[in-house]
This record gives sequence, structure tokens and C-alpha cells, in this order.
Amino acid sequence: MTRQRTAALVGNPNAGKSALFNALTGARQKIANYPGVTVERKAGRLVLPSGEPLELIDLPGSYSFDAASPDEEVTRRVVHGEFPGEAVPEVIVLVLDANNLEHHLVFAQEVIELGRPTVVALNMIDLAERDGLTLDPAALEQALGVPVIPTVAVRRKGLAELAEAITKAEVRAADDPAAHPRQHLTLPERRLAARHMADGAILSESAQRRLHAGVDKVLLNPWTGPVFLFGLLFVMFQAVFAWATPFADALDGGVGAISEWVVATFPGGFLRDLVTEGILAGVGSVVVFLPQIVILFAFILVMEASGYMARAAFLMDRMMAYVGLSGKSFIPLLSSFACAIPGIMATRSIADPKDRLTTILIAPLMTCSARLPVYALIIAAVIPRTTVGPGIGLQGLVLFALYLAGIVGAMAAALLLRRTVAQGAASGFIMEMPRYQMPRLGDLAIGLWQRAWVFLRRAGTIIFAATIALWVLLSFPQAEPGESQIDASFAGTIATWVHAVVEPIGFNREMSLALVPAMAAREVAVSALATTYAVDSEDEEATAIALEEQVAARWSLPTALAFLAWFVFAPQCLSTIAVARRETNGWKWPMFMVGYLFALAYVFAGLTYWIAVAAGL
Repeated sequence: MTRQRTAALVGNPNAGKSALFNALTGARQKIANYPGVTVERKAGRLVLPSGEPLELIDLPGSYSFDAASPDEEVTRRVVHGEFPGEAVPEVIVLVLDANNLEHHLVFAQEVIELGRPTVVALNMIDLAERDGLTLDPAALEQALGVPVIPTVAVRRKGLAELAEAITKAEVRAADDPAAHPRQHLTLPERRLAARHMADGAILSESAQRRLHAGVDKVLLNPWTGPVFLFGLLFVMFQAVFAWATPFADALDGGVGAISEWVVATFPGGFLRDLVTEGILAGVGSVVVFLPQIVILFAFILVMEASGYMARAAFLMDRMMAYVGLSGKSFIPLLSSFACAIPGIMATRSIADPKDRLTTILIAPLMTCSARLPVYALIIAAVIPRTTVGPGIGLQGLVLFALYLAGIVGAMAAALLLRRTVAQGAASGFIMEMPRYQMPRLGDLAIGLWQRAWVFLRRAGTIIFAATIALWVLLSFPQAEPGESQIDASFAGTIATWVHAVVEPIGFNREMSLALVPAMAAREVAVSALATTYAVDSEDEEATAIALEEQVAARWSLPTALAFLAWFVFAPQCLSTIAVARRETNGWKWPMFMVGYLFALAYVFAGLTYWIAVAAGL
């Protein structure tokens, strides 16, 4: 029985291999796992123009045969005939993205150097032409020494020509099965050759593409790039306060008006107290920060949609290498600025186990959106709304410093972890820069609505439940005449226990109590403070007073600064801890994470308080 011939699709990630594989094989596919690994094996049947069937294997995307992940190791072993039970492919179909030709040609040379029958599918050539890039496939074919077929997989263009080229390459393989490796080039030599070949294959390039290249020379420059990045972040945090204030004040006024109406309309008793002191004071105090959340994510979405976010990752790679992390950790850490949960889950893309563990352990230090209501409340209450320079607000400057403190803390923790419990060398990092483009308003609107809905859903579920539970604990048992309701309540007893621990670092009793329900979600600290002050108020109409004013009247500046420092480090999110347990397959590392982060929170909150007191603030 004649063994079925095989061909393999190889190429960089995002070259369009899967789309080409689907177009060539249709529904004639089998999906399984390679023996001994969790990497998926995709194989399909391609019918050649001669009518003979060919098994086509879609190998995982790779940047090099110097494997840096399980996926790349599978590709290397299959192509080199080192995978047990897997036939050596007679033909290699090398898929290149026409729009990122220079980058893809680096790995292409490594494949062609094997001397095996190879056909190049110059894929997505329509997108390159749309963006003003005109290529010469014949010139590229001459430079590479193998057939080059222009294709558009999603439109099934060039498939017949590609199948014909595979047939001819298969015939050459049958006539001369011995491989003839070509001269091996070093990585710098391959990169230089890739640039020359890409330049030779480009017939014309639009002014727009040349403009994009010029912009990259500035934004990716090791000196000007970081200045632009941190300048952009600085403007973003200034905008969070300056632009959001009118909208936040309007929401705050609306919540206050509803609370006053309830007090004036409902008869006194359990229901009215629940609505005013629990629901409106607690949940309402968090909802008023929706404008800040929307503005923050508007900046992030514009950075993503315009193509700048990938450039920011490139700039951060050098800094992360200094602390023992690779650029692969940047995307999970970047995701953690929205929420640490998807950030920790995104570490699955990191092949090195020590690199991945370190990233998981420092992800909670990234300033997630749940911290923003806490920061915004305290900053607005105790930091004057003044400027320290032209267009530089002091409140925005403090917010920027808090985000920067989280980043610096994460890098310092990574440096220590990589030299102790997670020792190991940083792995390499390769990423492709997407094209610059104008963000579509429709996409931005959908993205902002999704983020706003997530925030409001948390306010209506987790925060609502935690606030009601806290209100019940604060309201019962009822105080005797002349006794403070908080002192008499179950919550007051809990606050006394916690306060004994955190009083040395400057925390007052209300802050101590807020830390407990805030373990459910950080922003619950805001609703907890609002509910506590509402229950503690002897005048029911005082429940409508803005929480910001309550904090400003009751907290000293050193106390407020210590509270901010605590939330920079404290892992106050049970969901994050649970996800860390799942991703590390046990409780050892999540408990380590909780322990070291709470220790940092206590130490730095204490240092902040003691230094502020000593300075006479």
C-alpha cells in the first residue's frame, strides 16, 4: 500500500495559515492532539489537480526553529522529522503575510535553508495593495529561489495556482528525495537579507506607509518613545479628573436628590433606612465614578484601535528585561490594568513556567479599574483642586503617581522574585506591529458601552450584595439611648478587631471596617464607607451629603495618604485569588501572593503615614 504523501503549512503567527488551510481542505479535516503534548494537530485532505489526495498539516505558528514555546517545538520537530509517528512532510508550504514581508522573511530563510521542496504562499496580498503597497512576486521568487504564489485565502484567490505549485514541488521531491541544505545564515545576516529581499520585492509604496514608518522612528526610538508614552499616560490621568468632574457631579447630585425624595416621601422605618443608608448611599457612591471609568477606557481603546498599544509593549520590553521578565509578560500585565482576572488567565501564552509564575504573582499590582473609585474619592476629598503648572492639575498628578507606584512596585517585586523563588533567565520576545489606523467611532462606542456595563453590573450585583450585608451588620443590634449605633452593631465589633491591627499605620475605625467587605471587590470600600457614615449620622437628611465631604471632614491627610498606599498593594479581590489558585493548580502560590502583597500594603501604608506625620502634613 502506497503511503499518503504529506505537505505542511508553516509560517509566523497571524500569517493567515488557518484561513489558507480551511480554503484548501474545506470540511475534509481531522483535529487531534500531538502525542504527549496539548498542542493541537490539524490535518486535512487536499485534492491536487492530478486528482491525487495529499494530507495537508497546519502546523502552529512559529517565529523560529529555535523553539521558545511548546507550539514552536512541535513545528520544529515535525518539519525536521523528529516527531515519533509523524511522517516528514514532502513539501513545505511557507505562508507569508504580504503586508509584513520583511518580518516574515526572517523565518522564511530558516525554512528554505533546509533545502526541502518549498512553495511560498504570499498571502493577504489584497490588504497590502489596499494599504498602498505594490509587490513583485517574481522578484521575490528569484530572491528566495522557490516558487512564490500570490493568494487571498478568504476570497479563494490563487488556490488553484498554489495547488499546481505543490504538485510540481511534490514531483521534484519524488525525483530527488535527498535534501540539500543551503548555506546557514546567522540571525543578523537573515534579518539583513530579509530587508534586502523585501525592498527588492516592493515595486511602490504609498506616502501613507512611508509616513507610518517615519512615525515609528519617533515612537519606537529608545529616547523619544518612552517620553511620548509617559506623556500620553500623564494626559490620560489628568483627563480622568478634569473631564469627568461635571458628569460625576451631575450623577452625585442625582443620587442625592433621589435620597432626599425618599426621605421626604417614605415613612420612617426599616425600608426607608435600607434604601437611603444602604442602597443609595452605598451603591450610589460607586456609580458616580462611572465617568472616570469611561474616560480611562476611552484612552485605552483608542490606543488599542490606533495600533499604538503594540508600540507601548515594544517600549516596555526593554524595561521588563531588566527585572527578568520577557515582553511576553507585557500583554497579561497590560490586561491587568482593566482587571487582574483576565490578565492572570492571559499568562497561559507564556511558555517559561518561572516567567509565567512571576507574571501571575505581580499581576494584582497593576492598578485595575476597581481601584479607580477608591483613588478618585480620596484624592477628591483631601487633595486640593489646584494646578502645579500650566494645565497640570495636582489631583491628576497624584493619580498618575499612584498608577506609577503600582508599576514600579510590580517591577521591583518581579526583580526580587526572579532572583529567589522564581529563578530563571528571561525568554525572548517577538511581536508584529499592526498598521496605524483611525479608530472607528462605532467600535469605540461599543467598547465603552461594554466596559460601562461591566462596571454597572458589578455595582448591581457584588457591590449591591456587599453593601446590603454591611448595612445589616451596621444596623443590628439596635443601639441603646446615648450609644453609637456603630459601636453597638455586629460590624462595630468586627471593626474593633481589625482596627487593633491597622491602627498603628494610621487607619481610623471606619477605614478598618471598609477593608473587610472590600475583599469582595476593591470598589466596595467606597460603598462601605458611604453606608457606614450614613448609618452613623443622627440626621437622616445628612445621608444625602456627598461622601467626599464626609471623608474631607473626618480624615487627616496622613490617614488618607496611608489608605491610598494600602490600596496600591493590597490584594483585595477574592475572585483574583481564586483565579490564581486555578492557574497555579493549588493554594501554595496564591497564599504566597496574598501574604507578600498584604505585607507590602501594611509596610508602605505605615511608612506613608509616619512620614506624613513627621513632615507635619
